[in-house]
Amino acid sequence: MEQFFAALTMSAGYNTALVCVGAALLGAASGAIGVFVLLRKRTLVSDAISHATLPGVALAFIIAQTYFDSGRSLPVLLFGAALSAGIGVLAVDWIKTHTRLTEDAAIGTVLSTFFAVGMVLLTVIQSMSIAGQAGLEGFLLGATSGMLKSEAMTIALAAGLVGLAVVLRMKEFSLLCFDEDFAAASGYNVRWLDRTLLLLLLGVVVIGLKTVGLVLIIALAIIPPVAARFWTDRVPVLVAIAAGIGASGSFIGAAISASAPNMPTGGLIVLVLFSFFVVSLLISPVRGILAAALKHYRFQRIVHLRQGLLAIAHNEPVLEPLTRSILRKGGFMSGDGQPTFKGQSEARLIERDQKLWNLYREIYPEESHALADWSLKPIGQVLPADTVKVLEDELCPHLVVSTETPKGGAI
Repeated sequence: MEQFFAALTMSAGYNTALVCVGAALLGAASGAIGVFVLLRKRTLVSDAISHATLPGVALAFIIAQTYFDSGRSLPVLLFGAALSAGIGVLAVDWIKTHTRLTEDAAIGTVLSTFFAVGMVLLTVIQSMSIAGQAGLEGFLLGATSGMLKSEAMTIALAAGLVGLAVVLRMKEFSLLCFDEDFAAASGYNVRWLDRTLLLLLLGVVVIGLKTVGLVLIIALAIIPPVAARFWTDRVPVLVAIAAGIGASGSFIGAAISASAPNMPTGGLIVLVLFSFFVVSLLISPVRGILAAALKHYRFQRIVHLRQGLLAIAHNEPVLEPLTRSILRKGGFMSGDGQPTFKGQSEARLIERDQKLWNLYREIYPEESHALADWSLKPIGQVLPADTVKVLEDELCPHLVVSTETPKGGAI
């Protein structure tokens, strides 16, 4: 535990701090670009890209180790991964464009084929009598414990550039995701924007291989924006929250990995990110489960209160236990089930308000359909004052408000 807190406070050594910061930058960039991948509904493409990197890593290692004795060089391996992933993206696009297969079928075909080729090449590497084979499996699940300073700086720099590109192109990407036709009509090259988005996604996948691994890198691009989606509907805020969740989860996961070198870095980071997702799912005030339950509870009480007061206004019995309880707690009904003076006054107001709403539905049927949920509120809080005045003028000749106190009955 002491080692974890030391890594978390960046006091466990320069290299550990550098790795954690690099992982945080990677998480921020992944979360930011993941927002547009999610909105563009291209999440499966990121999975295909990640699995398509494996043969590139293996081939780059074989060639560099055989001819230059530098197979473990991270820039070389990342270049091979980028080249292979780029070919995979082009293959998906070609299959989708020139055949009758859908995009998900093309992605599944490319994903499985490239990953199978990569696994075969890894087996070939293990059977070859060349040095430097150890550590390649880290590209499957991620490994930061043995990361060099130069490798951490390379990842941090590349992640920073990707994040900067996302910020500079946020407006164009937002337009592409929400209204592609309008973007084209506004003069933007939609195809170029889409490919730029995929290129940035490819960059995140490639630079994240060493940290998270190709199997779990998709989670780094998807979980942060999905978790952030519970908190806001605005794209700039969504990007900021997703980047923050990605950075925090990656930093904490890398810190845990630094204090427990035998644990897979990618798995730890994804688990931390998933914990952020669970917290967002539960307590988000916008779309969280608790907020939804509280909203339903409040809505239920409003409905019961309104229906109970309407029953009092019509001299009808209130038999539902919850309605009776709400009326008693609000002082609208006495303990013996009789309406109080407050209840009678409020009941007349609610009855009149309900008649105004009914009249509004008759006169403005289309507009009232959009305000169906608002009709449980007083009409004066929802509609403009001039509209309410028109309704009152229309209702007054036909409205007779009883001033008599309702006689006791079965309430």
